[in-house]
Amino acid sequence: MATLHDDNDAATPSSGHLYNPYADLYPNLDARSIQGIYRLPDAPEFLFTEEAAVQRRSFGDNLTFFTGCGYLGGALFGGIRGTAEGLRSWEAGDSAKLRANRVLNAAGSRGRSAGNALGIVGLLYSGIEGAAYHYRGGVDDPWNAVAAGLGTGALYKAAAGPRTAAIAGAVGGIAAAALTASRHVAKRYVPI
Repeated sequence: MATLHDDNDAATPSSGHLYNPYADLYPNLDARSIQGIYRLPDAPEFLFTEEAAVQRRSFGDNLTFFTGCGYLGGALFGGIRGTAEGLRSWEAGDSAKLRANRVLNAAGSRGRSAGNALGIVGLLYSGIEGAAYHYRGGVDDPWNAVAAGLGTGALYKAAAGPRTAAIAGAVGGIAAAALTASRHVAKRYVPI
């Protein structure tokens, strides 16, 4: 990204830096002629000032993010598992078309079911985390994630019985706590 530096840049009322998309084509272009068009902001822009103070994604953003990542990750790993399963099911007299068909069917079947399962886990997690955030008065701390993990595991396995649901809830809570702790450690010690 090329920036233009002007001696009168400090005197301009708007903040930001100039971006010149024509820097490589026209290096002698006068900065004043494009100053009003290509002034980029230095900070994120918000419609309302209250949005700038919030350091958290909205409920809809979380819902879309967790559900989409869950579905995509599940479909990817399920597809890889299905591909390996399809490759193992080859027989000696199979034609190339039949082998390819087996691999594609197994990858599609496993990818679809794993994607749906993890998408539902993401949906439950984001819903429970949003509810915990709301009912705790807008407090955004790691306990929301732990509660969401507990609730997600318990609800996901609720049809298998109370003992299985309790174990799945404990596993979900521990996993959420571990992920939250690793995120805080990474923020603190990993320079990005």
